[in-house]
Amino acid sequence: MNFFKKKRMFLFLIAIIILVGLIGFSTRDRSSQTLPEQIISDTVGFVQNIFSKPAQFTSTVMTNIKDLKNTYEENQVLKSKVDDYKGLQFRYQELEKQYDDLKATNDSFNKYTSMDYDPIPADVIVRSPEGWFDQLTIDKGSDDGVETNMAVMTASGMIGKIEDVSRSTSSVQLLSGFNESNRISAQISGGENEDGEKQDDIFGLIEGYDEKDGMLLFTGVKPELEVKKGSTVVSSGLGGVFPKGLPIGEVDSVELDQYGLSQTIHVKPTADLYDIEQVMVVDAASEEASSSNGDEGL
Repeated sequence: MNFFKKKRMFLFLIAIIILVGLIGFSTRDRSSQTLPEQIISDTVGFVQNIFSKPAQFTSTVMTNIKDLKNTYEENQVLKSKVDDYKGLQFRYQELEKQYDDLKATNDSFNKYTSMDYDPIPADVIVRSPEGWFDQLTIDKGSDDGVETNMAVMTASGMIGKIEDVSRSTSSVQLLSGFNESNRISAQISGGENEDGEKQDDIFGLIEGYDEKDGMLLFTGVKPELEVKKGSTVVSSGLGGVFPKGLPIGEVDSVELDQYGLSQTIHVKPTADLYDIEQVMVVDAASEEASSSNGDEGL
């Protein structure tokens, strides 16, 4: 028993001596490592390299994933801001258009007021798809002074007339729904000929609409009369219902009927008959314009 204890003690002392020797040997100044140290260093470096590469790769992948996530979140924020910007831009354009329309309507209101007309401003509230070419409804009625057969205008020109009236609303018959039984007395300015002489105005009736070409039909014109493209077409006032001089359109083309007895003039409306939001109901203050008999309203 004592032998084994002495043996262990002896081995322990030898290990301490070897350890101290190695420490002393490794701490002295040397220009190079011993072979065992090189083997150990190379082994440790190799093992560290094996484990460090996957660790670096994993770290790089995780960093890239995090960057992609951050980029995606930033893109979502930017996309949201772009959508908001587009919405604001669309809203701005819409408001700008409304402002321009209101300004033009106000200018026209002042214009017709100065011409001794009594314009009544109104907004379009209904335009049903089935009657798109024929009718619309405005938010003014008999309580506002609106009566049947009054002319209805936009800032650009005439669009139709009042057909039915209730106390607070009115239905408007559009020019695109006019026909032989529902027409307007109109005239075309004769202008000047090549010699500078004043030519007579040309009178007729607006009593039809070509949906394919979007043109009003001006009929009842004698074949010998010269009609120039681009000439202005206005209400003549001869019908006794509409005031004189309200802009309707301009001459686009002219054609003879199949017998050569009269001309049909295609008139491009000055007003947009599709995009209508604000209108004016025009009543003439003069006795002549406020008469209730004539071609219009037949």
